[in-house]
Amino acid sequence: MEPDTSELFETACAAARTAGDILMGHYGKRKEITYKGRIDLVTNADIESERAIVGAIHNRWPDHDIITEESQPGLSGSAFRWVIDPLDGTVNYVHDIPFFAVSVALEITGALEFGVVYNPFMDEFFHARKGGGAFLNDRPISVSETTRLDRSFLVTGFSYDVRETRENLAQFSHILLKCQSVRRLGSAAIDMCYCAMGRFDGYWELTIMPWDIAAGMVIVEEAGGMVTRIDGGPLSIYDKQVLTSNGRIHHVLIDEIAQSTV
Repeated sequence: MEPDTSELFETACAAARTAGDILMGHYGKRKEITYKGRIDLVTNADIESERAIVGAIHNRWPDHDIITEESQPGLSGSAFRWVIDPLDGTVNYVHDIPFFAVSVALEITGALEFGVVYNPFMDEFFHARKGGGAFLNDRPISVSETTRLDRSFLVTGFSYDVRETRENLAQFSHILLKCQSVRRLGSAAIDMCYCAMGRFDGYWELTIMPWDIAAGMVIVEEAGGMVTRIDGGPLSIYDKQVLTSNGRIHHVLIDEIAQSTV
C-alpha cells in the first residue's frame, strides 16, 4: 500500500524542523570543518542534519530512494525519491551569517510533489504542495507584480570556486546594469523562496544541484511564479541551472541573459 501524500508531507515538515534545531544547536559555536574541494566545505552540523532527515524517512519508508548533498546512498528505482539539502548555505553558516536553510522535497514517479524550506534562525518555514498553494509559516504567499526589468530586484549565485567556473560573471555584469540591483545571498533555497514571496523579482544560477532547487521549485510555482532553464526551456532539477521569476519579467530575463557572453 502506497503512503498517503499528507503523511509524507508531515514527515518532511517534522524532519526539517528537527534538522533546523540541530543547526541552531551548533550555530555561533566552533564547528568541525572538512573540505570536499578547494573551498567547498562541509561541517559536522551538515552531517548531523542529514542523518536526522534520512533517519526520519527511512524509519518509516525504508524502500524510498533519497538523494542528498553529503552522501549518496544507492538508488533502487523507487517511485518515491526524496531530494534533500541538510544545510543550504554552508559558507554563510560557518561565518555565522543567518542566511541558511534546510531543504526537503519529494518526487513521485519523477514529478515534484511538495517542497519544504526552513530557515531556523529567522523561523521562516516555507512549504508548498502540488496544486495547494505556497505558504510562509502557514500564511499564503505570492510572487511580486513587477513588470519592468529596470525596476526589478534580483538575486543570483555562483559556483563554489568562481576562479575555476566563471560562467556567471558576464551574465552578472550585464544584468546588473539592466535592473534595480542584484544580490547574492549564498543560499539557492532561500533565493527561490524569497522570489516566491515577492522579496525578489527573479533569480538565476548556472551551476546548481538538484537538492539546491527541488523544494524551491515547488514553492515558486505554487506561489504563481515561473521556473525554467536559462534559455526558457522546461526545467528538470537535474539540469544544473535555473531561472526563476514572478513570470512577468521572465522572457526579458531570458533575452538579456542570452545577450551576455562569457
